Amino acid sequence: MSRAWLLAFFCFAIHAESLFDGKSLQGWRETPFTQHGPVRVENGAIVLGAGGPMTGVTWTGDVPRSNYEIRYEASRVNGGDFFGSVTFPAGDSFCTFVTGGWGGDIIGLSSIDGWDASDNETRSYFTFETGKWYAFRVQVTDARIQVWIDDKQVANVEITGRTIGLRYGEMKLSAPLGFASYGTTGAVRKIELKKLSKL
Repeated sequence: MSRAWLLAFFCFAIHAESLFDGKSLQGWRETPFTQHGPVRVENGAIVLGAGGPMTGVTWTGDVPRSNYEIRYEASRVNGGDFFGSVTFPAGDSFCTFVTGGWGGDIIGLSSIDGWDASDNETRSYFTFETGKWYAFRVQVTDARIQVWIDDKQVANVEITGRTIGLRYGEMKLSAPLGFASYGTTGAVRKIELKKLSKL
């Protein structure tokens, strides 16, 4: 790990706000998706039980509209679709980073100019191992959305002048900030949010 990355991580750790205490759903509510599965806190993680199709939790506190960063860890416990997808503000709208949708290995941002992650330029493939924890980092500024998985950048898209939106009608229930699984049991932990200074 480079010295620059260590310094950035240290600064983040000082200024980040933890959104999950590892013991309860304080600050969160179960997202009222149709036929959602059970939600529980277990072993320091929020477990999203498989729903028909979606299960999720939504943050009840304030979230910046831009110039912030979200970090969290997520694991696909069981199933074959997205397991810890995060919905977040992006300017005047919201967007979702999809973690292994459309059969389990497609990642990307939904939606950009009306195109889902499966069809826009952020689409890529990532093999998620069942039971393994992955570290996610989503950074939103006025100009860009960037995403990393385990320190590897997997999305970097210019959003100025573009239409950002949500794919599923029910995904609006995740706003302003929420996590969801799709027909899959997922787990999320170590959720942190940091406001970024404008350069």
